[in-house]
Amino acid sequence: MRSRHARKVAPSVVPSTVIRSILARGHGARMVPVFLPSLRHWFQARRAASIGRMSISFAHDHVGISVTPEDLEATIEWYSSSLGFTVDQRFDSHGTTFVYIVSGDVKIELLAGAANRQAPTDDVLKSMDPSRLHHFCVAVQDLDAAVAELRDLDVELIGGPMEVAQIGQRIAFVADNLGNIIELAEPGTWPADRSSSANSGWNQAAAARVRRTGAGVATPAA
Repeated sequence: MRSRHARKVAPSVVPSTVIRSILARGHGARMVPVFLPSLRHWFQARRAASIGRMSISFAHDHVGISVTPEDLEATIEWYSSSLGFTVDQRFDSHGTTFVYIVSGDVKIELLAGAANRQAPTDDVLKSMDPSRLHHFCVAVQDLDAAVAELRDLDVELIGGPMEVAQIGQRIAFVADNLGNIIELAEPGTWPADRSSSANSGWNQAAAARVRRTGAGVATPAA
């Protein structure tokens, strides 16, 4: 027999309840709403538990920068002459030219598939909008030496040097020939055992410039 009590349950409540038939002592069967916990919390807890059991591990591989086909060679030259990157791989796939350039353990992928250039910035603190991948960061052991060397190569700062005391870093920012923002961080936010790799990459860049120009370049302090 259908109970009138079930019809009194508001429609907005029904989806979050289960209607069960309860036989109460001394009374006939009647339908009452039984409120259960929201499934939203159960799904959140299950997702958190799944993340805790995740067996996948990650290691940073490379940064990808899209360029116009017309800017590809100039971009390779900028990273080569300014930061000492060398071409690691170059190939065509899916109608696009891809170039991997490396310095130390830093790898950048250039994708020559863009149709338009971005508007460059001359002040990193005014470049936060719109929401996007804002910059990539490379670690150096001596920020002042790195900044001085870049200025000698006519690479001007768009921010810093500045202190970030909360994380124990000194940072500065430059932009490449396309306006992509690059952060230089001393000593870098990774553990100390990775700093030797950063120093090695910077020394490789300096050595590459010596080979190209025949000029002596000071290396960061150990």
